Amino acid sequence: MGVGTIASSGSTIVTANYGRFRRRIALGVIALVVLLVGGGIAAATYLRDGGSTGSQVVAVPDAQLPDLGRATPVLASLAGDAPVPDPGVLANQLTPLLNNAALGSGVSAEVVDVASGKVLLDHGATDPATPASTTKLLTAAAALTTLDPSDTLETKVVAGASPGEVVLVGGGDPTLSRTAPSKTYPGAPTVADLAAQVLAAMPAGTPVTRIVVDSSLFSGPLTASGWAPGDSPSSYAAPVTATAVDGARVSPGSDARSGQPGLDAGSALADALGAAGATVVLGEAPAGAKTLGTVHSAPIARLVEQALSMSDNMLAEALARQVALARHLPASFEGSAQAVIGALKNAGVDTSGVTLSDSSGLSRDDRIPAGVLTGVIKGAADGSLGSASALLSGLPVAGYDGTLADRGDDDPATAPGTVRAKTGTLQGVHALAGTVVTADGRLLAFAVVADAATGSEAAAEGTLDQFAATMAGCGCR
Repeated sequence: MGVGTIASSGSTIVTANYGRFRRRIALGVIALVVLLVGGGIAAATYLRDGGSTGSQVVAVPDAQLPDLGRATPVLASLAGDAPVPDPGVLANQLTPLLNNAALGSGVSAEVVDVASGKVLLDHGATDPATPASTTKLLTAAAALTTLDPSDTLETKVVAGASPGEVVLVGGGDPTLSRTAPSKTYPGAPTVADLAAQVLAAMPAGTPVTRIVVDSSLFSGPLTASGWAPGDSPSSYAAPVTATAVDGARVSPGSDARSGQPGLDAGSALADALGAAGATVVLGEAPAGAKTLGTVHSAPIARLVEQALSMSDNMLAEALARQVALARHLPASFEGSAQAVIGALKNAGVDTSGVTLSDSSGLSRDDRIPAGVLTGVIKGAADGSLGSASALLSGLPVAGYDGTLADRGDDDPATAPGTVRAKTGTLQGVHALAGTVVTADGRLLAFAVVADAATGSEAAAEGTLDQFAATMAGCGCR
């Protein structure tokens, strides 16, 4: 059985190719029909010639299906005996790139052989640095090791305090969609589904006149320390609330984010209920209110993949708050940062030098050493981080999808799939962290962070890409 891939909104959906399986079924059906028809003719002949209708049975030979042979595996594991790059040779190849003026003076990096854990390159790897969106790697690992990757986030509507009032209770799922299907998040729940349940649960003929939006699951400031004034709302961030639609976007599929995600979600529900004129306000649900409808997000593992592939700040912050709730901490920026670090420590990750003010990497107050980034990636790759494998499947693939879709080429040595990495970009900050398969088939984990770059973004990103491509194309022995 083969597999195929379909690019969808920055994520990859793997679908099976059932061609051979279907051929087997078709041949089996044909054989069965032939046998049944043949058996029917034989039985009719037997009866016509005076045969008994008692317990005698017409003999039918066993069906013989053709031998199609053994299917060739589509995916193969890496060779366990692939040669490890020589640290000295690797350093000679990579150090000139780390000293490139495009990256500025504040460059740190580490390269680790995943199978052995051997550090092949250490360039200030223990120095705390501004990580930008590579912070999401820590958030992803914390979510996958703290929460059940198959769990979902619930959004519900309950009855309000008076007839005609309903309460939209946010469960921290920003993927709730105004369209079916979602234009941004494959597998997301829809407002239409929620509204249909509400209408079916309410007494017939009861008009909805008031919608209360309850976002009390999250607490604290709506933006983090270290966020610039223009960060929220913007094309990449919005106030972090427990209730939102379409990733807090002003409209489905748009880039612009909203300054009032909760009220937007309430308005979307009003439209879906056919109550466009209903009053929409922020508030809290009455204690013990009757549930009128519920919808659930895609599984946590899928949300992690989407947050990494699209570098979605709002989704990353939402996942971190779920970690905080699971660890009995406030679902705030501060509580989430504390929860992420604590979860990683419990999972065996050395978090020395880590300081977080948010969980998406948008804050300039965040600090993460390159060695911690490679530690998380290596743990996900070698299985020591338990259920964190979705971290790897969520990494953008160079030249193929996500934030690395346009950062790849046709060179067989650096073909799509060879480099998978999380990007990180702020003004003057450029980072790349992920995995690379060398020309000899050895899997490496790497991270490089430049947080004092003064040149152009294109030049800095080009140097980081060359760093990864050099490892991919080098046996380095």
